[in-house]
Amino acid sequence: MRPPQPVLSPITEAAIFLVLTVEDGAETDLRCWDRLFGSPRPAGLHALPVIAGARHAAVSTPGDLLFHIRAHRFDLCFELAQRLAERLDGAARVVDEVHGFRSFDERDLLGFVDGTENPAGVAAVEAALVGEEDPSFAGGSYVIVQKYVHDIADWEAQPVEQQERVIGRTKLSDVELPDEIKPADSHVALNTIVGEDGEERKILRYNMPFGRVGADEFGTYFIGYARTPDVTELMLSHMFLGDPPGSYDRILDFSTALTGTLFFAPSADMLDDPPGPPGDERAAVADGDGSLRIGALKGDMP
Repeated sequence: MRPPQPVLSPITEAAIFLVLTVEDGAETDLRCWDRLFGSPRPAGLHALPVIAGARHAAVSTPGDLLFHIRAHRFDLCFELAQRLAERLDGAARVVDEVHGFRSFDERDLLGFVDGTENPAGVAAVEAALVGEEDPSFAGGSYVIVQKYVHDIADWEAQPVEQQERVIGRTKLSDVELPDEIKPADSHVALNTIVGEDGEERKILRYNMPFGRVGADEFGTYFIGYARTPDVTELMLSHMFLGDPPGSYDRILDFSTALTGTLFFAPSADMLDDPPGPPGDERAAVADGDGSLRIGALKGDMP
């Protein structure tokens, strides 16, 4: 397998999430990938579908580029984000920017530990990275991002016991509720995906809280890496439509999805030596200037 980007590293104290669109318009039909790399595309790459339930909806919003910037110091994240925005000025525009932070023992702003079920070791590799089923893109990962804002006042008005039934875990000790008392419409129950082989199918989450106290904004930035987007999309279907239909995720009564986009994170090798755009025989890069020679990026890299 090609060396992956460091998507399997532990969660950090700080992160910045940047979503950008190319300047000539939001490429909602994957034209950006085709312009940069041509074909074939990664087998599972497509626009994230809208999932509209009876009460809540998972939206699909434009995005061509995703930068998931992580560090133990926020100033380092900010410095890199600034440099990226300066470098891409005129070629791409930031349409969503979220500054995330690690809260206590990796808890969200609802007070529950987030990412408890993340796989580790070999299981994380199997869950998050494309394998030989798509050899041209082995070592890459499908990434779905969503920005949720929470109705904190309503949430905090609920008794802890009711909050635990919504989530499906205990709040203080972070223990999953027994099946006999865990509601079928709890967050944990609806996000447990079991394949035809009887094995649970997992993704790798790096969710982070964000917020602005003065604006009464309290949220969670969901970011899930997966070997195939099918698993994450099935989780979203269960959340917003229910499984069975109608039994939607009760956390959505307190959380609203404002954004939703699917990306593909190529392997480190592919980023170091990307294929050229359609019709480009790569001769233009042979002079060593490192340019992809696409639009405003032509010859603009040292």
